[in-house]
Amino acid sequence: MSVDYLSQYNRDGFIPCVGVLDKFETQRLQENFDELEREAGKKASQYSFHNIHVKHQWVLQVATHPNLLKPIREILGPNIILLDSRFICKYPDTEMCSDGQDSAFVAWHQDMKYWGIEGRVVTAWLAVDDADVENGCMIVIPGTHQNGLVEHEDCTVGGNLLSSNQSIPIQLVDVKLAQPCPVKAGQMSIHDGLLIHGSEPNTSSRRRCGFVIRYVATSARPIQDPQRPRTFPSTVLVSGINDHKNLEDNKPDWFQCTL
Repeated sequence: MSVDYLSQYNRDGFIPCVGVLDKFETQRLQENFDELEREAGKKASQYSFHNIHVKHQWVLQVATHPNLLKPIREILGPNIILLDSRFICKYPDTEMCSDGQDSAFVAWHQDMKYWGIEGRVVTAWLAVDDADVENGCMIVIPGTHQNGLVEHEDCTVGGNLLSSNQSIPIQLVDVKLAQPCPVKAGQMSIHDGLLIHGSEPNTSSRRRCGFVIRYVATSARPIQDPQRPRTFPSTVLVSGINDHKNLEDNKPDWFQCTL
């Protein structure tokens, strides 16, 4: 039975548990990330692997996997730019807090607060490891993408993994509606750039790593903001044609868009 991704996305602002990688592909992804982790160390591996899809062929192969792009194409249309990617790794509190770090969490936020893009931004959260409530899976507030951008402020609690250290004031978040979004390794969830979401600390003994990829239609445009100038040096055309040319196709020489 086919899934109506677009209707579910428009209604809820997120889609959970979409199968992407088979068992072999998932194992290969884990092995590749483990190698990065060994080279960089756990502290750097939490949030430092940013836009490495233009450097590592295996990363861009995952970000352009046909099973991943199928629902993204249903939501955004055939012409798609990969805007940004990042591995986000949350280690057990028992490991990281012993080194004097605060418990790592992701504050309530909306992605669109930071991207400087006019147009819909769709995020795929691909699980490198199983992500569940115990190890700090993503938590969403369904339907909040329909309410527009809300106020953000500086987060006053240590451990927020967001590089901007922003958070939505708690009085603006109806936590009674919060819904965990667990995913198995090799699965992804998809969420809208305006959906309010976050995640709790990892209280398990297991790593929780996800590969987060942002996609936009080629019609999306950068917002010119002299107060916060942005550049997009790692955008790659991953589906269709770059008909609007609002964002450059910075594809590596070894990559060929085939969709």
